[in-house]
Amino acid sequence: GTFGYLDPEYFQSSQFTEKNDVYSFGVVLVELLTSERPIFSLEREKEGRSLATHFISSMEENRVMEIVDARVVGQAKDDELMMVAKLAYRCLSLSGKKRPTMKEVAIQLDQILPLLKDSNVDHYHNQEEI
Repeated sequence: GTFGYLDPEYFQSSQFTEKNDVYSFGVVLVELLTSERPIFSLEREKEGRSLATHFISSMEENRVMEIVDARVVGQAKDDELMMVAKLAYRCLSLSGKKRPTMKEVAIQLDQILPLLKDSNVDHYHNQEEI
């Protein structure tokens, strides 16, 4: 595994499970939301925090929209982005037992995707009308 994507539980147990993949997928979701790399950021480097830790703190402090990339914010409604953020947050749970399965992640993404597509259509439609 690549540093920044590795499940913290794996460091303790050295046992690889499906839930390790769920954690890594959560990191990918956060990358997509923030447009940041999982380990290298000047601001986070000062604090010694990974992207996952930074994201979790932002979620718990109700300020996650502050770290979502502005280009991403322009592509969807805030509540839709929050659905993706909440899914990423569940995937990044420090306890593997509390994480969803990949099947549950896929089901939730299937529910979110049509909303994002509709939002994109509305976004571009409104742009053309202006």
